[in-house]
This record gives sequence, C-alpha cells and structure tokens, in this order.
Amino acid sequence: MAHRQRKPADSEAAGERADKTCASCGRRMEWRAKWANNWDSVKYCSATCRAHGVTATDLRLEEAIATLLAARATDATVCPSEAAKTVGAEEWRELMEPARRAARRMVARGELEITQGGVVVDPSTAKGPIRLRRPR
Repeated sequence: MAHRQRKPADSEAAGERADKTCASCGRRMEWRAKWANNWDSVKYCSATCRAHGVTATDLRLEEAIATLLAARATDATVCPSEAAKTVGAEEWRELMEPARRAARRMVARGELEITQGGVVVDPSTAKGPIRLRRPR
C-alpha cells in the first residue's frame, strides 16, 4: 500500500517555515514532520539539549566572550578557549564544548560571527578550530 502524503499547510507550501536555532546548543534545527503540530513551541533540537538547557555556566561563558571582545580592537577575534579559561580556570578544557555552544547561541542572536581562516562559517556545521568576532 502506498503511503499517503501529508498535505502541507499553506504557509508550509510557500516555504515560510521560520528558521529556528536550538535554545541550548545554538545549532540550526531542521523542520521535522513530527513537529508539524507544535513547531511554534519547539525550543530544543534533541532530548539531550532539552535535558541540558542553559545553565549559569553557559551564561557566564557568553558574558566572558562579550567581555573579551569588548576589550579588543573592533576587528579582533578571540578563541572560545579564552572564554573557557576565564570561567573555568584549571578545568577550562571541560568547558570547551559549552564555550562553543555559547558562541553559537550568540551567533543566533546576531551578537557575533564564527570564522575559520578569516571566513565566516555556518556555526551549525563548523568543525575544528574556530575564532569569534563581532559582526561586520
């Protein structure tokens, strides 16, 4: 038996689904059919992100990134490890992924850009070393 295709709503047919970013990790969320009935209320991309949420440490990392950028020249960049070292001192390595998540959330809000080799990259797909700078 052939599967019946779900008829898209008028706004879906026109491709007007609003892009979303995960409130926890800052990655771009792809629309899924299982979210069709509650797309407006979806905040997290996965159960892991829903469980993690945004902690006080995550907010301190965002503040550290903003402070480090404010103390530098307008076109200067910082590494997420600098924010991790500011917040975590001796345990800074454990904060590297949370620092990258904080940076992605800030990109989603338009507060900074993520670059690799001086070129702005998509924060959802960037792998390897990244730098953070103010938007141009």
